[in-house]
Amino acid sequence: MNKIPQHVAIIMDGNGRWAQSRGLPRVAGHGAGMQAVRETVNTAIDLGIPILTLYAFSQENWKRPKEEVSILMKLLDHFIDKEIQNLEKKGVSVRMIGRIEALPPDTLAKVRQAIKETAHNQKLILNIALNYGARTEILDAVLKIVKEARTNPKFYEKAPSLTEEEFSSYLYTAGLPDPDLLIRTSGEMRLSNFLLWQLSYAEIYITKKYWPDFHRNDFLKAIREYEKRERRFGDVRVRG
Repeated sequence: MNKIPQHVAIIMDGNGRWAQSRGLPRVAGHGAGMQAVRETVNTAIDLGIPILTLYAFSQENWKRPKEEVSILMKLLDHFIDKEIQNLEKKGVSVRMIGRIEALPPDTLAKVRQAIKETAHNQKLILNIALNYGARTEILDAVLKIVKEARTNPKFYEKAPSLTEEEFSSYLYTAGLPDPDLLIRTSGEMRLSNFLLWQLSYAEIYITKKYWPDFHRNDFLKAIREYEKRERRFGDVRVRG
């Protein structure tokens, strides 16, 4: 690999359809998808990718049947219980983006503990988007700016020249570079309210495979495709 992206974002789509295609209940696909998460994290570490952001649960997902949502939360609990020690050993720093305060209390406690226990790690930053929506993220950023403007008189000194970089510092992903590559499984051709600000210049790779069928070789294929892309960022010159 000659050109490794510094930040890869993935929309993990197709768990339910994967299960239904096999005559299984939808929730079986979510369980199978957990193995794909493990394999993807390990591959990112092997490739030396510094940041991996996974779209795990959107704000819209609360509209799904209560039983499915409950099982998703239990799978998250199980993943943290089972994987946190492995992630710690591998040098993975777990972070969460989204309005995580709305998660069930027990799940929220586990999430915060996982963040705390792995905060010092530097091998890979694993961002997990939970109860996440990009429009809400942008609104929350604006609300932070308004709050700061009300409480900090010096804010107005920089307000007229507020830059994109400064605005980014109010987002959930503050301090992190924007994704270089977005991968979406299941063949759907949409962003689904995911990182709308951050994905402005990301390369996009779509695979028709459902998420549980996304393995190491599929990840490598996406990276190889990324290597072929010419990134201009609106310029005529190739960059990155």
